[in-house]
Amino acid sequence: MRKILVPTDFSDNAFNALKYACQVFKYEKSEIFIMHAYADEVYQQDKLTRRSQLDLVKEKISQSSEIQLKKILEEIKHHYPNPQHNYKIVSSFGSLIDEVDDLVNQENMDIVVMSTRGETNDRSLTFGSNTLQVLKYISCPVLAVPEGSKYQAPKEVLFPTNYLVPYKRRELKLICDMSGSFRSTLHMLYINPIKKLSLRQEDNQQFLKDCLPKAKLRFETTQENDKTIAITKYIVHNDIDMLVLVNSRHSYLEDMLSQSTIDKIGLHIKIPFLVMQNLFR
Repeated sequence: MRKILVPTDFSDNAFNALKYACQVFKYEKSEIFIMHAYADEVYQQDKLTRRSQLDLVKEKISQSSEIQLKKILEEIKHHYPNPQHNYKIVSSFGSLIDEVDDLVNQENMDIVVMSTRGETNDRSLTFGSNTLQVLKYISCPVLAVPEGSKYQAPKEVLFPTNYLVPYKRRELKLICDMSGSFRSTLHMLYINPIKKLSLRQEDNQQFLKDCLPKAKLRFETTQENDKTIAITKYIVHNDIDMLVLVNSRHSYLEDMLSQSTIDKIGLHIKIPFLVMQNLFR
């Protein structure tokens, strides 16, 4: 059974990410956890000077969180009834990053699905601060869904790779299963002015072929020096539905997740962004 965690701040963006999760995994038996972490809401209250006040505010926000989670649960079941999907709601007093990390480890989650921005994040930025933190530090795949994006089956998936990162079989299986469900084409994009692969890169390329038997693989090379520009151009010219990157040292993601780089270049991603984690788990 696929285990999916969807954090929410009760914004339209967060609900859109939940809808995307229900649609992209509609063919799979899944357990979907809808979680709200509310510590920031408690501590941001003005005029909190005594412990008794803090406890009262905490209880009030906790009750409100439960009510809103139940409302979301009813709404998502109404719009996307699916006998293969079971839901759980989780209301937690803690920071988003800590609560997501704890639940990922406790439940051995397969993927976290969230919006690129929440209700209060700066609209001039591609990724909100919470999303960036989760993308960088949570030790399971994270699928970030752009604000206001409409669901599009991931038929064309871009997977930039330098063939140097030691990929995890479990996370490649996630992509393989998704590709099988939608009969997707995976565009494996090698960004390097020098086309020839080393023996190590050839072996890693073969490993990808072996782990992705359900996908139609398309191997491409570009001599564009700037990785961010190369990825942006490929997305536009090939009608890409989803972007896949890997989080590890010296990977393409390390360049992409520099907030200043993203916004300076103008890569305001309008398609879902799947980050595979090569972190210890």
